[in-house]
Amino acid sequence: MPEQENKNDLRYIKIGLKIAYYRKMNKLTQEQLAEKIGISPGYLSQVETSSFVQPISLKTLFALADTFQISPHKFLEFDE
Repeated sequence: MPEQENKNDLRYIKIGLKIAYYRKMNKLTQEQLAEKIGISPGYLSQVETSSFVQPISLKTLFALADTFQISPHKFLEFDE
């Protein structure tokens, strides 16, 4: 796997873990959050699962940030 692709896969995983963190902090189930932002619970589950690389669109990222009332950049801050 090319180095850049591997690096991006790790970023998607970290974003998914942050989404799960904020979801739990807001006491929402995956089903509740998915309904709020107009995606399927199955897709959200894939995004949050660290063993599965699932890309996420900016539209979804912005919807999540709005729901959690945080700046979208919070999902993109990584300890490198």
